[in-house]
Amino acid sequence: MSEKSEAKRDGAKQQKNSGRGDYQKGDALWNGFVVDYKESGRSVAVSKDMWAKVCTDTFKVSRSYHPVLKLIIGESSKTRLAVIEWSLLEQLVEKWNE
Repeated sequence: MSEKSEAKRDGAKQQKNSGRGDYQKGDALWNGFVVDYKESGRSVAVSKDMWAKVCTDTFKVSRSYHPVLKLIIGESSKTRLAVIEWSLLEQLVEKWNE
């Protein structure tokens, strides 16, 4: 997997030189999210510092975007997970239940 192929799979707009420079932070933009892709064969550890960087990168892009970590776990069979803020999940559930 590459960030490019995963962004294409998602239909996301890949950021040029992600992580370098001041403006195009994160790996891709997708439906109001700044996506940071992380892949591992067996497990991915999420730390407070990792989440803080994703949030900081998102706010450098736009205050109207939300940060998301997309975790791709597995070697032959991939499991894809999203890590978002709990308050955003609550908002999504609220809208879903309207």
